[in-house]
Amino acid sequence: MSDLILDHIRVRRGERTILHDISLRFTAGGLTAVIGPNGAGKSTMLDLAAGLLVPDAGTVRLGDIALATIGRKLLAQRRAYLPQRAGVEWPISVERVVALGLTPSLPAFGVLPDRLVPAVEEALAACDLLALRDRPATALSGGELARTMLARAIVGDPELLIVDEPTAGLDPRHAIDAMRRLRARADAGRTVIVAIHDLDLALNHADNIVAIRDGRLLTQGPVAEVVTEDLLATLYDVRIRILRDADGVAVRFLDDRRSG
Repeated sequence: MSDLILDHIRVRRGERTILHDISLRFTAGGLTAVIGPNGAGKSTMLDLAAGLLVPDAGTVRLGDIALATIGRKLLAQRRAYLPQRAGVEWPISVERVVALGLTPSLPAFGVLPDRLVPAVEEALAACDLLALRDRPATALSGGELARTMLARAIVGDPELLIVDEPTAGLDPRHAIDAMRRLRARADAGRTVIVAIHDLDLALNHADNIVAIRDGRLLTQGPVAEVVTEDLLATLYDVRIRILRDADGVAVRFLDDRRSG
């Protein structure tokens, strides 16, 4: 397994700089949560990490290999990427959608090959989808579709797993289940990168935090070392209290109108 490295990355859109000279290392065997307000550049960073976007300056490497030099087929085998608002346009079954994560060449219709059945079964079970396996994906609720797309991302057990807002639209039980599943991938040695707004889930499941705002890196490092109330207040422009007890970490956003 390999670390993913962003080395002095810069991304521009016309006259606007989206990411400013960012250098990061996402470690194999670790879950890194990317946090920051809307418009901070999180999704752009994940597009770079997935090899879907070429930076205007700097390089992205998977281990010692530049991501841009890895062939598309090999990259698809080593990396899975789940973007925000991933959808399905065809009324194929949930099982078939999940199976599509195993190989880009899998036919959209027909019987699922026997050799792929165990991996699909495991992913369906992990994301609480066994009862929905035959339902057309176009008939799913938002939360059910989110779980289906997460199962598709993890079914091939990729070396590099990149997920943008995996808990959006999920109820609390399934949101926790999703983060536990991503945590398990990291524990198995994979490189897992998650952009997420839910700070409680981030702080309780991630090893490392990357905090960005306005396209600039504010900090990176182990959760316990770099996440402070001052950091989060700077990141989100709101007073924040971090509460720690035997059950874990919780973040409380304070209403300034109640102060004083």
